[in-house]
Amino acid sequence: MEKKRLLIVTQEMDPYTEGGELADLVAKLPKFFQDNGYELRILMPRYGVVNERRHRLHEVVRLSGMNIIVDDDDYPLIIKVASLPNSRLQVYFLDNEDFFKRKQIFEDDKGVPFEDNPDRAAFFCKGAIETVKKFGWPPDIIMCHGWLTSLIPFYLKTTYKNEPLFANASVVYSVYPNENAGLGADRFFSKAAINNLSEADLAAYKDADGNLSMHKGACTYADGIIIGSESVDTNVDYLSVAQDNKAMLPWKDEAEMLPAYLDYFRSLLEAEVSQ
Repeated sequence: MEKKRLLIVTQEMDPYTEGGELADLVAKLPKFFQDNGYELRILMPRYGVVNERRHRLHEVVRLSGMNIIVDDDDYPLIIKVASLPNSRLQVYFLDNEDFFKRKQIFEDDKGVPFEDNPDRAAFFCKGAIETVKKFGWPPDIIMCHGWLTSLIPFYLKTTYKNEPLFANASVVYSVYPNENAGLGADRFFSKAAINNLSEADLAAYKDADGNLSMHKGACTYADGIIIGSESVDTNVDYLSVAQDNKAMLPWKDEAEMLPAYLDYFRSLLEAEVSQ
């Protein structure tokens, strides 16, 4: 039986970014899915806190060299790779000096969110998609973790909707408590409108009061939704609506969650085949 292909795109992952519920959970996924017959690729940012020497990162020249356009500015995309400890898997890191060289992830040392977080989200999400195109590796499931990945479902259903590589992919977005990290709405809507998109195309990323909601936008365009934390408020409007028309996996404790992923992905793949 041919292995199914799972692409994990995450804003954080232990041991490269230590601590935090998201990073800890994502770290458990690769070996679990590999042991259960999936072929994997893993993408995350190469933040300045990632120790290149300790984790033995090195550049993948054949994948590097692209320029990613954000708001008419070109930013070079460098791809680095490291072997994931205790597995036969590799993690691909998306790097750019303007966005990821700093020694903090989303906030400065005073706890103030970086003004260019919207730029970083647009760069990372578009860069992740372009990197998979360079792989020439069509995923069956794309699993997005964290608000930094929240534009991927949107881009795949708009800008990249005619890209053959993603034609059969189911996009799943995992919801965690933090959805904006201090993002400025005005800057987000101007920076996220890549290619021929306009700010009006991003209307799904506004809540009922007109405020920025990264989770709402991602859930609108995703094929499936996973509640990644017990702390997520599932009574918000967009999740209540999604329960009626999206494949949703509720939060479970760790002992139940990993096996539940297998059944959940199986149902997504079967639904894709039946369409």
